[in-house]
Amino acid sequence: MTWSETEQDKILGFVRKHDSKPTQLLQILRDVQEEFHCVPTDARENIANELKIPRTQVQEVIEFYSLLSLEQQGRFHILLSDSITDQMMGSRKLMDYFSAKLGVEPGQTRADGRVSLGFTSCTGLCDQGPAGLVNGHWLSRLNGDRIDSIAELVERDVPVENWPEEFFKIEDNIQYPGLLLENPIEVGAALRQAVRNGFDEIFEEINRSGLRGRGGAGFETAWKWRYCAEGPEDLNGLPIAGQHERYVICNADEGEPGTFKDRILLNSHAHQVFEGMTVCAGVVGAKQGFLYLRGEYLHLRPQLEAVLADRRRKNLLGDSILGRQGFDFDIEIYMGAGAYVCGEESALIESLEGKRGIPRIRPPYPVVSGYLGKPTVVNNVETFACVAAIALYGGAWFATHGTEKSKGSKIISVSGNCERPGIYEYDFGVTIAEILLDCGAENTLAVQVGGPSGSIISGREYHRQLAFEDLATGGSFMVFDKSCDILDIVRNFTHFFAHESCGFCTPCRVGTTLLKNEVDKICEGHSAALDLVGMASLARFIKTTSHCGLGQSAANPVLSTLSHFPDAYKARLKDVSFEPGFDLDESLETARRMSARDDAMAHLEQEGI
Repeated sequence: MTWSETEQDKILGFVRKHDSKPTQLLQILRDVQEEFHCVPTDARENIANELKIPRTQVQEVIEFYSLLSLEQQGRFHILLSDSITDQMMGSRKLMDYFSAKLGVEPGQTRADGRVSLGFTSCTGLCDQGPAGLVNGHWLSRLNGDRIDSIAELVERDVPVENWPEEFFKIEDNIQYPGLLLENPIEVGAALRQAVRNGFDEIFEEINRSGLRGRGGAGFETAWKWRYCAEGPEDLNGLPIAGQHERYVICNADEGEPGTFKDRILLNSHAHQVFEGMTVCAGVVGAKQGFLYLRGEYLHLRPQLEAVLADRRRKNLLGDSILGRQGFDFDIEIYMGAGAYVCGEESALIESLEGKRGIPRIRPPYPVVSGYLGKPTVVNNVETFACVAAIALYGGAWFATHGTEKSKGSKIISVSGNCERPGIYEYDFGVTIAEILLDCGAENTLAVQVGGPSGSIISGREYHRQLAFEDLATGGSFMVFDKSCDILDIVRNFTHFFAHESCGFCTPCRVGTTLLKNEVDKICEGHSAALDLVGMASLARFIKTTSHCGLGQSAANPVLSTLSHFPDAYKARLKDVSFEPGFDLDESLETARRMSARDDAMAHLEQEGI
């Protein structure tokens, strides 16, 4: 494209809107993407010059995040969710229909530049699918009629903001409220209690509650805060400059397929989440907080900004909160751009600093050296909602619920083959069988607890409990009945992990692709018993040698199903001892074209053994 002075001025405006800070690179690129439907070459140059960073840094950030693009996209950029639950509801057939109606293939932009189509990972609408995005905004309950209407709007060039509201209507869909959802707190009540009692006492209440992080790992919240508040005297023998600076980050990068509980908390209980962050800031001494909001939740941003503005008006954010001198804290919303790995706390911090979301080598941990090298608390949306409730009602109130090692309740996102998908909240200790009964699941083949990174369990294990000491979960609960093919589920999950690998470490970068290829080979009926042995060995290698939690959990779908559903694999085996997983001769095709050779000596013959 020809780069005009007006367009250059727009780029400079985006940079200055974000105070010309390199840490705001991702936010600047999101603005450019929205304006130009890609990040043009000249824009990359201008941004690099203005921020005084290498152009390569701008380039690699664009290439890392799936919602940014180097290539021109359509003015209407439509993405359909490719999660397994959306596939079960017919998303692949809907994509074919969309493609035919709009005259453009998936992954392409139409010649007139009006529309582009593609797939994306889970959009957080598993209970209201098939779902998708248009220019970053949710599309729910897609069907043929709705696609007809969307296609007509696109062809008439009607701006997305003028489309019918029902296309974007999203319900909380709370089916079974519990400890938190039945006891929402009054705006400011927890914070006033914290100021009255003092933050030392509030810390003790958090400690008494036994609250553990709700993101899945389950680290004790009080101890995480204490490590951040106290801070190390030195790091690697060197004094830490500016040790008094601390940060609070709410991880709202809810990217685990099948999880949508944070969507509900942010949509209807944002005050409580922000209140929990502010209580944390009072305990650890932080002045600045961030809500890292996943890129697919752009639709929520305007109302979240309105909640923050309301809290500032009520002196629940800003300087001298509730009249307490020195209690200064504010929250900024920072948008992600489509990277599952940024759900890992150190990768999230890298992204927050305007970089690729590559998980850091630990130690040091974020509570010691987090955002900009300063002590940082990173907690999940649900964790901060719990904090606000505990600050108001007390640790003992919270600790009377749950099990000995898992206090309180857990909010889960139920989707798949059940009569009543939606949000359920139970005290820890509830069994899988109880949840299946409540959500109206029948003839169940398997349950995926914790999303693709969790565990697939069979009917023999429905007595097991949701608890850190048994089945820990970040919140996903996907139900599959006996009409499903378990290997199709595994195939979807392995493709997801191969796509989402950040590429930092070889075991994950290469291993997830090899694992995906092996699962494809089995599903297509080309495998022998020896392949299962090799695949299990590869899966264990990926699990034990990968750098971060993504790689360490990427093999779980394969290992779980090999253990619980071995017959499903055996039924697909071909009656041969071995068949190669790739075609050696085909891999030489590029070399043959480059050398203009196609004689017999330029081919390889590959035989099974």
